[in-house]
Amino acid sequence: MSGMPPLMPTFGRRSVPEAAPPVAAPAAPPAPEAVSAPPEPAKPKGNPVLGELRALCLAQLDPAAATAMSPERLVAAVERLIAEIATERRFQLNAREQRDLAVELVADMLGYGPLQPLLEDDAITDIMVNGPERVFIERGGKMVLSETRFRDAAHVANICQRIAAAVGRRVDESSPMVDARLRDGSRVNIVFPPLALDGPYLSIRKFSKKSIDFAKLIQFGSLEAPVARVLEIAARARLNVIISGGTGSGKTTLLNAMSRLIDIGERVVTVEDAAELQLQQPHVVRLETRPASLEGRGEITQRDLMRNALRMRPDRIIIGEVRSGEAFDMLQAMNTGHDGSMSTIHANTTRDALTRIENMVQMGNMGLPARAIRTQIVGAIDMIVQVERQRDGGRRVTQVTEVCGMEGEVVIMNDIFFFEVDGEGLDGRLRGHYRASRARPSFHDRLSYFGLERAWIAALDDAER
Repeated sequence: MSGMPPLMPTFGRRSVPEAAPPVAAPAAPPAPEAVSAPPEPAKPKGNPVLGELRALCLAQLDPAAATAMSPERLVAAVERLIAEIATERRFQLNAREQRDLAVELVADMLGYGPLQPLLEDDAITDIMVNGPERVFIERGGKMVLSETRFRDAAHVANICQRIAAAVGRRVDESSPMVDARLRDGSRVNIVFPPLALDGPYLSIRKFSKKSIDFAKLIQFGSLEAPVARVLEIAARARLNVIISGGTGSGKTTLLNAMSRLIDIGERVVTVEDAAELQLQQPHVVRLETRPASLEGRGEITQRDLMRNALRMRPDRIIIGEVRSGEAFDMLQAMNTGHDGSMSTIHANTTRDALTRIENMVQMGNMGLPARAIRTQIVGAIDMIVQVERQRDGGRRVTQVTEVCGMEGEVVIMNDIFFFEVDGEGLDGRLRGHYRASRARPSFHDRLSYFGLERAWIAALDDAER
């Protein structure tokens, strides 16, 4: 036993001479066709020694004590535990492997496992998990494959179920699709097998931890000062506004920026599939849909919430996104004294947005004539703002359009602002300018009522300079 003490430190830390003996490693290269990018980073996590050590650590950790500690203290404590177990079981680990394993275990216990560093990186806006081996991220508007890997499909499934459970929802083979959110409001979509063929799929649309206002949108190049001023006036004059655009174009971000201008004395009711709006007013009532139970009962749709919201004495109703029959209830709300209501919709242009609203109203109310629907649309919606994610990765307001009225069967629209691309700069960013219209808006009387007529004219004057 006298020779034991000198050997003990080597089991917690592997010395440099011991790193050389595995001479069998060069035997792997003979099959170059089997080498691919994704499996390489996953090899350390598939190490049976690390897997056994991970299980032993989890068995000795007290969950209640772990949740009471700060992440920094817990990482240090877990690292000490790993060193003790490695020494006792004579596992060979170096300092980096011990640290990485401790960070991984803490992320699994307190956070979202391998996704935690990506969620904490403010430069990343989207995270897309296509199974355990392929995790894509969007940074600066460009999508790239990250080095993040999960241990296996069960590891991904565990993280997905934890996210869903946090908002009172479930995801499994019997309920394989779910929309959820993280604590910071980030939007999450999960698809489970058997619908997902390569393991669970997870899509996260991150929200900025800092609230974004028009000043920051101007700084990002999403719009120019005159356009921002017109949108501010629209919010203050209680115009009914629809924000349209494609997936990931920044519709919700712009809606949040416009909602910051709502008066603090107004009662605002929000209706969403998955709560993601970040309103700053003190009098906000947030409503969220509920999926059906396993028995197929208890579902609460956006349309149900819209009908209930009308009984809650709202000054404004904000719908996170209009997808189906609730479009009819939205138009009813805008036409019955809830001026200043807002919503978002998926569409390629402002004209397409009106067409989609008309189609959705027909989906939920079969038999309504097209003219009656268009008359309601014209009476309800004052302005449509089009946002677009362009080829340089930037998200920009490309159209600000007013709904003027009807001429026969056609809805008349006028572009207050239209973004025209002039070319591409040396930095790869698109360059362009806004073409402004000086036509008198159809809501001119409302601007006069709120004393914002001169501010509107001044904004258009600035756009032409």
